[in-house]
Amino acid sequence: MRRTFVLLAAALVTGALAMPPASAAEAGEGFTIKDPRITESSGLAASRQHPGIYWTHNDSDDGAHLYAVDSRTGETVATLTLTGVGSPRDVEAISIGPDDQIYVGDIGDNLGGSWPHVWIYRLPEPKTLKDATVPATQYVVTYADGARDAESLVVHPRTGRVYIVDKDERGSHLYQGPPELTASGGNVFTRVADVPDLEATDAALSPDGERLVVRSYFGAVAYDWNGGRIERTGRLSVPFLGQGESVTYTADGSRLMYGAEGAGSSVEPGEAPGGGTGGSGSPAPAGGTARDDDGDDDGGGGISIGRGALAVGAAVAALVGLSRLRRRK
Repeated sequence: MRRTFVLLAAALVTGALAMPPASAAEAGEGFTIKDPRITESSGLAASRQHPGIYWTHNDSDDGAHLYAVDSRTGETVATLTLTGVGSPRDVEAISIGPDDQIYVGDIGDNLGGSWPHVWIYRLPEPKTLKDATVPATQYVVTYADGARDAESLVVHPRTGRVYIVDKDERGSHLYQGPPELTASGGNVFTRVADVPDLEATDAALSPDGERLVVRSYFGAVAYDWNGGRIERTGRLSVPFLGQGESVTYTADGSRLMYGAEGAGSSVEPGEAPGGGTGGSGSPAPAGGTARDDDGDDDGGGGISIGRGALAVGAAVAALVGLSRLRRRK
């Protein structure tokens, strides 16, 4: 009996220590984009109407197309062709606003901010997922302080106001659009906040509109939205996927999903800042276990150690119970 008890104890502890870390378990929720047409996925938005569906697009030379990708299979289940928008130049971002309206940001400027204007397209998310040609509204966008390159667009889920984060290697900036976009004239975006230490490649607002996440190629930073007067709360750990180009909250706000460019690119989950409908978990404080913008880790495995400690604790509790049972016999 004693030998059996010792062997069982060893098995319990070994099994507890061998449990996969949280990041490994969560990685199963990621997926690979299988559509050979999608080689430069540059934006990502979680559908509100269709659970598990993510909208994406190529960033150039693909025409006015959006793809609905099923995260359970990685397959494209619908392709939308936009009409009424002319020829897109550099589509870089996608976001879903109130009333299930999809906003597409044709806001990239590979010429270093020399185009006099860029465009935003808006269309309703279809209730049925199938290939379709969909009319879209086109909005002309300029910046109050001159032309610039940008790859990040978010729409506030409550107010419907549109925001753009420019892409600047010296540090990015948050721009606010007018209360309502107009298709009959220009829409001037005004700088309202700095987003330092990031060359922003995408951004996402939480479903409750309380938190903003801005990512670069190798890192991400979380902010409290604070009515657009953003306040930085910390860096976030970002899965390394190559050329990181996209980020979105899941529809329920429980986590973030990160994407990258390239054929057969992966979309992987990451911890979301805050709690409630905005997401679970907390951003890593400065000097904590987050990935810096240059891709270096500040520390190691805080979440994994916590999961392991819980597992060991459970194993010890089980051993105590077995010991008491043995004494009763």
